[in-house]
Amino acid sequence: MLGTCLKTAFRHPNPSLQSSWNYAQLGILVFPLLPFLGAVGIVLAILGGWFTQYRAIIRRPLHWGFALLSVFMLITVSFANDKTAAFLGLFNFLPYFLVFVSFSTLIQTPVQLRQMSWILVLGSLPVVILGFGQLFLNWSSKIRILWFVVEWEIEPGGQPVGRMASVFMYANINACYLMIVFILGIGLWLESYRRMRRRADKPKDHPGRNTVTQGGKLPTFPHSLTPSLLDSAGFAFFFLTVAMIAIFVALILTDSRNAWAIAIFACLAYAVYEGWHILVAGVAGIVASVLCAAFAPLAIAQLFRKVVPAFFWARLNDQLYPDRPIALLRKTQWQFALSLTQQRPWTGWGLRNFTPLYDAQMHIWLGHPHNLFLMLFAETGFPTTLLFCGLLVWIFIGGVQVLQKLKSVDQAEDKLICFSYLLVFVGWVLFNTADVSLFDFRLNTLSWLLLAAISGVVYRHNYHQRLAVK
Repeated sequence: MLGTCLKTAFRHPNPSLQSSWNYAQLGILVFPLLPFLGAVGIVLAILGGWFTQYRAIIRRPLHWGFALLSVFMLITVSFANDKTAAFLGLFNFLPYFLVFVSFSTLIQTPVQLRQMSWILVLGSLPVVILGFGQLFLNWSSKIRILWFVVEWEIEPGGQPVGRMASVFMYANINACYLMIVFILGIGLWLESYRRMRRRADKPKDHPGRNTVTQGGKLPTFPHSLTPSLLDSAGFAFFFLTVAMIAIFVALILTDSRNAWAIAIFACLAYAVYEGWHILVAGVAGIVASVLCAAFAPLAIAQLFRKVVPAFFWARLNDQLYPDRPIALLRKTQWQFALSLTQQRPWTGWGLRNFTPLYDAQMHIWLGHPHNLFLMLFAETGFPTTLLFCGLLVWIFIGGVQVLQKLKSVDQAEDKLICFSYLLVFVGWVLFNTADVSLFDFRLNTLSWLLLAAISGVVYRHNYHQRLAVK
């Protein structure tokens, strides 16, 4: 049975794309640790997709939307304050549009989504282990082989100090990466739990019965759990349990308020999806306690601070870093981005122009305004940014529509994996409202791969729906 599942996972529904799918899986697996080698696999997959699916790629309306967006971005370069910087800024977008349109034809089924989730979880474990070594064992590494083919740089104690960055250049980038993997991993964990429950319930139920939810009750472990550890479902469940705990702890150690909030939101979303209302209430109570410790009037806050560690509440209300310059506060950065937008609402100031303009005004270097959408408004203007947001909404709505159509019991697992990818989409958008993830090559590539995965499954599902109607 395990062999059959593995064959199904690795097999592509279109034989002409099998080689591209193999390259993609290998590339995604090693990408976090070995970006160059991972990129080779991903590029081979992209080229294979373009060569074999060129006609399908150019026919899709969504892809024409990204082509139009590319034209808009090219136009904004000619109006940029610093045209060279704006031209270089295009490379944070245009190549990834090609990644998107190619992978949206390569990834077509929920089975592929599930396989991609597994690959990302497995690939994240070395990152987490190196992160723990960085913080607790003071590991440091600066490895460079053949210039950039193999390149690692791990700062002892974290970057910044005390915050886990692992193989990434900064803790917030690591936090976004771990947040994505954590959400997908929880989806796999729930799927494994369901399978284990079905195995345990088989003696009591009809052989074909497919139990998918707990009916609003908290998850309970079956009495026949121990024998099930010998099968693939039991092993997957316990492996994912350990992996998710490790990833969640690593996520906390990145000290990213943004990632913390999104991870908690994702857990609540999964609990609501499964109908675990008691768990929802419990998590909501914990969150409320932390917020009260951070922001309630002092008399009330002191009561909650007796049980809530200062590591959490002091980070949320900035008391952990009380002497931060005003120019480093997100509120200041957002106000400056809005002022730039008001001055040039149609064309913006040009991609990558926020940094020199902010430096000239505030006398401090800042890579971005910690909000992707405000940055795009300021740098590319309203038409380009609204088109970008419109295309993202198009992808998301398509995914929601597919989710709504998966109603049968037999489609429950496919529905859960699709839900997890939509949850990652929401998490990515939320993260980019308080940070910008596109300046890291690995994180930007991964983000567009996930968007492409949603789009590809939506297109194939709608295609089969149209055939069924005919």
